[in-house]
Amino acid sequence: LKIKKAKRVLTKIGDIFSIPINKKEKRYMQLIAFDLTQLNSDVVRIFEKKYAIEDNPDMESIIEDNVLVCAHCVTKFGVQRDLWEKVGKSPDVGNIREIIFKGTSDYGHKQGEEPIKLSYNWHIWRIGDENFTNVRNLEDENRKAYVGLVINPLGIVELAKGNKYPLNYPAFE
Repeated sequence: LKIKKAKRVLTKIGDIFSIPINKKEKRYMQLIAFDLTQLNSDVVRIFEKKYAIEDNPDMESIIEDNVLVCAHCVTKFGVQRDLWEKVGKSPDVGNIREIIFKGTSDYGHKQGEEPIKLSYNWHIWRIGDENFTNVRNLEDENRKAYVGLVINPLGIVELAKGNKYPLNYPAFE
């Protein structure tokens, strides 16, 4: 049994990563903030455009794209597991104050119980907020909020593929 030595990875705000989403395509992701409200985790934005695996666009054209999803994660774990690689950086991280995250205590269930599919018990926050704001129902701009869980690296790949993650997270309507 060979033990692979973990890569020493330093990630910084502005770093851009390439995430293969299948054998032919990839998407890009950027580390845009650290969120003290959610375990001081990394906040990333994954961009909509899919590129061929062999494409190497310039960093500025990558970050000009629309955002597919924002999420909390630990970016260095994805690099260490070879799920994505750091390809560059840009100081432009967008307007992080516009990003809203949502959470609910209706997530998860005991063995034998049905999971809650629809929640009316939401809280929201923005990066760096001191506290969550209880809103019960998601209305107006809060309907666009991203799931605020800290997502494991394989879940980030699922989001980059355009899939819902986590699958059993409740909806709001």
